[in-house]
Amino acid sequence: MIRALAFLALLSACGHMSLPQAERQCLAQAKNAAGPTGEVAVGVSNGRPAGRFKLEVTSDYIMGRDPSAVFDQCVFQKSGQPPSQPLYTRSDWGR
Repeated sequence: MIRALAFLALLSACGHMSLPQAERQCLAQAKNAAGPTGEVAVGVSNGRPAGRFKLEVTSDYIMGRDPSAVFDQCVFQKSGQPPSQPLYTRSDWGR
């Protein structure tokens, strides 16, 4: 009986997340597929110039994957449902 309950608990942990939650998480993945992201910071520390440069490039971008296809696939994998609306019509897409 305890093994059966443990198995059911593990099985439920593998379930899908809600569609809105999946879309929020996958939006970031789609934005990363659209192009490199990064930051540049310049300042002064202890009277000396200091700086930092950070650049992130995803394999989706390098392979030239369409951000909309990345979004659709990600949402379906996480929620088991297609997105509620196409990526390029979302007000929070902003690319």
